[in-house]
Amino acid sequence: MQAYFVLSSVCTIFAPMIEIETIVSIVFKGMMIGIIASAPMGPVGVLCLQRTLNKGRWYGFVTGCGAALSDLFYALITGYGMSFVFDYVSNNIFYLQLFGSILLLFFGIYTFRSNPVKALRAPSGKKGSYMHNFLTAFLVTLSNPLIILLFIGLFARFSFVGEGELVSETVTGYVSIVGGALLWWFLLTTGVSKVRSQFNLRGIWMLNRIIGVIVMVVAIVGLVITCLGESLY
Repeated sequence: MQAYFVLSSVCTIFAPMIEIETIVSIVFKGMMIGIIASAPMGPVGVLCLQRTLNKGRWYGFVTGCGAALSDLFYALITGYGMSFVFDYVSNNIFYLQLFGSILLLFFGIYTFRSNPVKALRAPSGKKGSYMHNFLTAFLVTLSNPLIILLFIGLFARFSFVGEGELVSETVTGYVSIVGGALLWWFLLTTGVSKVRSQFNLRGIWMLNRIIGVIVMVVAIVGLVITCLGESLY
């Protein structure tokens, strides 16, 4: 009986720690998904840079906020869809993580080889309102439903969709995706605004290549971990 009370006391002490560990893991996964989905210099990324350079840091950040909201929309669609086939996901997690890592690798290669400078447009003479900049970025990102493929790969790679998750855990996960996206846009616009006088077309091209390399490294590490039967996520 005494041993039972000791064990019960230990479980009571460590239960909050286990819950905190779960939340930290969810936040980490969500932040990583949000950052990786936002980082490549697609049309909205170039638009964000242009507005930061031509209109100012906060116009660029508001543009990123619009993109983040659109990303959340597609992330919810992806997660909602995958939840319907959770049994299949659970039984084939190895192959899905392998697929996710390969898809991420190809995405990194595509990002590395792409030239975001081609997406540049002639700067507008009008700044427009913050709401206008927000909505246009939202619509530009929303017009590319292929981002769902990227989210499928990321969700599979990080085992983001789980069975029996509490509502609070699910909400935390999706809020973390938005948080990761906003963190990226904040750091990007802050950095670019500080070096705006030295930032040129080559800078955009180099930044996109660096992002492509980082995505490829994450994908390769994921492939190695999956093939070894381990999981760091």
